[in-house]
Amino acid sequence: MTLRLIVMGVSGCGKSTLSAALAGRLGLEPVDGDDLHLPASVAKMSAGIALEDADRWPWLDRIARCLAEATEPGRVVACSALRRVYRDRLRNQAGAVRFIFLDGSQELIAQRMAQRSDHYMKPSLLESQFRTLERPGADETDTIALPITEPAERVLALALRALQESPAHPAPKPHAANESPFTLT
Repeated sequence: MTLRLIVMGVSGCGKSTLSAALAGRLGLEPVDGDDLHLPASVAKMSAGIALEDADRWPWLDRIARCLAEATEPGRVVACSALRRVYRDRLRNQAGAVRFIFLDGSQELIAQRMAQRSDHYMKPSLLESQFRTLERPGADETDTIALPITEPAERVLALALRALQESPAHPAPKPHAANESPFTLT
């Protein structure tokens, strides 16, 4: 079975870092959804302009295609997927997907974003991300919510355990933990 996994949440919650760690532990192909944005969208965000749905739909379609084309054992994509309608679009186009929602306060994430300098997403856009965010509901049974207040190694362990325990979409067994510790950023 091919695992199609999306690590989701607002900018600065640690999506890219956790998805890379999961890819390494589960033998999945990692894809950073940021790399699938059109240059015009990156330019908007770099200028501190929030994306609109018209910017997001083609990007979500590219992510869904990327996931749908995954071969075994699977692929993990870091993608904000902030609204239910975005997640439903990904579900409808990519097939069976699992979401890991990295949940944290705006204050904590703002602190993290202030410490990074190598990303085009401006900290000033964080408020718009939280306004857009629709936390997954209990009926989104393909979604695992994890607190980012835990140490990064614990978040990874919780994600691996939750993926293993899911009867509908079990993940492959993790490889030995020989990777160095990581930090969610």
